[in-house]
Amino acid sequence: MILKVKKLNKDAKLPKYHHPGDVGMDLYSMETVTVKPGQHYRFWHGFALEFPKGYVALVMDKGSISKAGFVHLGGVYDAGYRGEYNTLLVNLSDKPYTFEAGDKVAQLVIMPVVIGKLKEAKKLSESARGEGKFGSTGRK
Repeated sequence: MILKVKKLNKDAKLPKYHHPGDVGMDLYSMETVTVKPGQHYRFWHGFALEFPKGYVALVMDKGSISKAGFVHLGGVYDAGYRGEYNTLLVNLSDKPYTFEAGDKVAQLVIMPVVIGKLKEAKKLSESARGEGKFGSTGRK
């Protein structure tokens, strides 16, 4: 599959697969910023993508950033979106963390999706789980 990428900012470092067979493309910070504990920060990446319908681009946590106490919020990009990609991170640790321009902040995964058609129903079929919610399987 060909992914078209448009650079929107001259300082942007374009997403990159680092090893053959990698699933996630690294996304990079364009600036140096310190994110304090409990603070969230939106990193703009300076590019836009085009890929075929039937696929989605998902922003995922980067292992090294997760170890520092960061998680991303949101991050679903539809095939029709042509705007600038960004990553919203929140610092869940008790220490400030400084990102330098060019540092990896997240990864982008392109995946096939099914676009379903909704049909309203008065009743749903029975299942083994039924209406069991979070914790319905117990602790062990």
